[in-house]
Amino acid sequence: MDLQLRGKHFLITGATRGIGRAIALGFAAEGADVSICARDGAAVEEAVAALRGMGVRAYGRALDVADAEALTQFVQDAHAAMGRLDGVVASASPMASGRGVEDFDVAYRVDLMHTRAAVEAALPLLEKGAAITAISSISGIEDYGFDGVSYGTMKAALFFYVKSLARHVAPKGIRANVVSPGTVLFPGGYWDKVRLEDPKGFQDNVDFNPMGRMGAPEEIANVVVFLSSPKAGFVSGTNVVVDGTATMRVQA
Repeated sequence: MDLQLRGKHFLITGATRGIGRAIALGFAAEGADVSICARDGAAVEEAVAALRGMGVRAYGRALDVADAEALTQFVQDAHAAMGRLDGVVASASPMASGRGVEDFDVAYRVDLMHTRAAVEAALPLLEKGAAITAISSISGIEDYGFDGVSYGTMKAALFFYVKSLARHVAPKGIRANVVSPGTVLFPGGYWDKVRLEDPKGFQDNVDFNPMGRMGAPEEIANVVVFLSSPKAGFVSGTNVVVDGTATMRVQA
């Protein structure tokens, strides 16, 4: 299926590894130009080189997405460098999952407020037909009983924010959606660390899913790229769960 993304430009935060990187590569595979940011400068350079190696234009910058001013400047500079902006994917997350004040503060500034900052910076620049996607989590949908309250709280807040946003920008021809991954395994990621440090806990989470496995970043990215395309032109204001049936609720 041709997703009609060739020549368009998408910006992804937290895109040097895991889900964010897979999303950037997914757009590039469709012929779209890509702008990325993350904290590690060397990782940004490597990812930009990989994207350019796929035959598309790529732009990147090292920054802390919790710095709203730096993030806003990056969005503006990426638009200027590419000449257009057709979508934003807010993927960066610190995975702050404790109950302390500091955990809540970090999760608030990155999971929630960086999404808002990226959106606010992008809105005046987005082309008609553009798409905004926030990466949430099934931890924002169900309480799994572990100490992930700060993470889940901010991921849940994204549902309301994006629903309201979608209704606000619909008359402008812009769409907004949430994608909520389940457990996703990739080298150096959260579940990879659990696999190494707590093999039983890791296996318990694998067994919890009726599919008997964790997801791959590319399986999340494929959904994001499709939702960002004109093929999903009537999909807005929704939360798409990509979890291999780990959640047990009925989504009405």
